[in-house]
Amino acid sequence: MKWLAALLICLPCWATAQDDPAEAARAAAERLNLAAQSLDAASSARNRVKALTETVHAYEDGLQALREGLRRAAIREDTMTRELRSREDEIARLIGVLQSIGSVPSPVFLLHPTGPVGTARSGMILADVTPALDQHAAQLRAQLEDLNVLRQLQQSAVDKLEDGLDGAQEARTALSQAISNRTELPRRFTEDPVKTSLLIASTETLEGFASGLSEIAIDEAPGSLPGMASRKGNLNLPVRGRILRHAGEPDAAGIIRPGIVMATRPLALVTTPAAATIRYKGPLLDYGNVIILEPQAGLLMVFAGLDVVYGDTGEVLPGGSPVGLMAGDTNDAGALLSQIGNETGAEQTETLYIEVREDNIPVDPESWFKTDKDD
Repeated sequence: MKWLAALLICLPCWATAQDDPAEAARAAAERLNLAAQSLDAASSARNRVKALTETVHAYEDGLQALREGLRRAAIREDTMTRELRSREDEIARLIGVLQSIGSVPSPVFLLHPTGPVGTARSGMILADVTPALDQHAAQLRAQLEDLNVLRQLQQSAVDKLEDGLDGAQEARTALSQAISNRTELPRRFTEDPVKTSLLIASTETLEGFASGLSEIAIDEAPGSLPGMASRKGNLNLPVRGRILRHAGEPDAAGIIRPGIVMATRPLALVTTPAAATIRYKGPLLDYGNVIILEPQAGLLMVFAGLDVVYGDTGEVLPGGSPVGLMAGDTNDAGALLSQIGNETGAEQTETLYIEVREDNIPVDPESWFKTDKDD
């Protein structure tokens, strides 16, 4: 797709703009423009679900880049403002000298009461001082111009953020509609709703529920998806964010779980890391909305804490397919801007729990996914 190629071309521009906050924000705004173009293109794409998934991710990346650019701009503005305030006396003296020089006619200024020798000496001193004054004045003018640019950039940020948030929401709505209209996915089995209800009612642990998943399947096709052993440790995480809690670490209530918890932004899109069969979706125990994927026989991936879950139990999803959305509301651009000045991760308000089970035994999810081991 042309829009995707343009987005990839723009990525190096974003990388080279990191040293310049204003340029970084402009590059991010361009990424949002490309995302808007991709949304128009996705409406006519043959595989609308895939195209819209890429569009939602493009919006997520563009909005994140814009937040980062504005955060850097806010920090730079604060630094420059503090520096100028600390030099107020120096700047006042500089302005006073420049005004004095400018208010006296040059021939009179060069005359010295002691005569020609004094005049010559004063001319030499002035020749030495003037370049330094000009340099200070030029630096001050450049700083004030930069500060003005940064303030103008932030003043226009609300409109750009609002456009991006509206576009992202439109893309999510279109994606949900495209998924509900999708009919071409293969199905490995049909779910027995009565057996599913009985299993949920009789289950007290995730382990017990997982062990009974095969009982809710009717007319299950034999065989399994291709093995995943060669991809172990190289799968993409299902959502953009950061690891908040590693496997085996207690939470605030002292509860220890074998999975990881990821902090992510509101309404973030969750995707399957590999082709997988949907074994279950819906509320479960105290995990909230859950989707359980089976990439291969004996391997289960549990994603818990979603607000919306896509797909039907028994369907086989291609890798990278959307499986749900996180909760939250990101439609308030003003609220987002209020966090930008000293962004510390507080904008990642939603959490996704990820558990991986091999033959119904929990293993560290970080052994399967590409993660920052230093988190």
